[in-house]
Amino acid sequence: MMEILIPIIAVTAIGLICGVGLSIASHVMAVKEDERFPVIRDCLPGANCGACGYTGCDGYAKALLEPGTKTNLCVPGADAVAAKIAEVLGVEAEDVVEQVAIVKCSGDCDATKKKHDYKGISTCKAAKLFYGGNGTCTYGCLGFGDCAAVCPQNAIASEKGIAKIDPAKCIGCGLCAKTCPQGIILLVDDIEKAGVYCSSTAKGADTRKSCTAGCIGCKKCEKNCPFDAVHVENNLAVIDYAKCDGCGTCVAGCPTGVIRISNLLGASKQ
Repeated sequence: MMEILIPIIAVTAIGLICGVGLSIASHVMAVKEDERFPVIRDCLPGANCGACGYTGCDGYAKALLEPGTKTNLCVPGADAVAAKIAEVLGVEAEDVVEQVAIVKCSGDCDATKKKHDYKGISTCKAAKLFYGGNGTCTYGCLGFGDCAAVCPQNAIASEKGIAKIDPAKCIGCGLCAKTCPQGIILLVDDIEKAGVYCSSTAKGADTRKSCTAGCIGCKKCEKNCPFDAVHVENNLAVIDYAKCDGCGTCVAGCPTGVIRISNLLGASKQ
């Protein structure tokens, strides 16, 4: 009988000693959480989009506990969130540059046509990897809605085969831009009005063959702009918003209508 009891008693004693030791160690070595962390975390919207440059809202909240981290990095939360964070930290509130996403493509079903009848997995990523997409333009929107699937605000819908973003719903989180395999979704400041809604860097003649609504690099916008704010780079018009006055001269002179003035006031300013 003792031959059985002795091992049981020994194992039990070792278990108790280890348990007590671990309890003491967890108490002594515990890392105390800054009491400001949950308060700051509650200030953030919870989008976990990474627009701030950190790993979600938890990562940004922890970073804010360190001196030097800016309080205006939460684009979806806008100025209201920045003000709350600044109040918790006891610092001066910084202005947030609100942004919205735009799709740099005008190649809908009226402007371009399909070159294939794709029957595979209905995602932009799969189509891009497999054969480059349905459209004759290899630079345009693939139209399978990967961006819409990740949008937390339901701000993206498919219209005539390409993605369209409703700026009134967009919070500028950037998840759609990160998801798009074509790289044609761009975050812009929501004070900008004129935009080049094309991503093709093909020569003008080749663009014309694949899409009637693409930039042909004619440089009319560049020549007409009174502020030297538009330049054609690699066959594609690019607007320098630091110089742009929003006069609309580039829009009026664009022969394909690919430069347009849009109301880009995002959800934070509605």
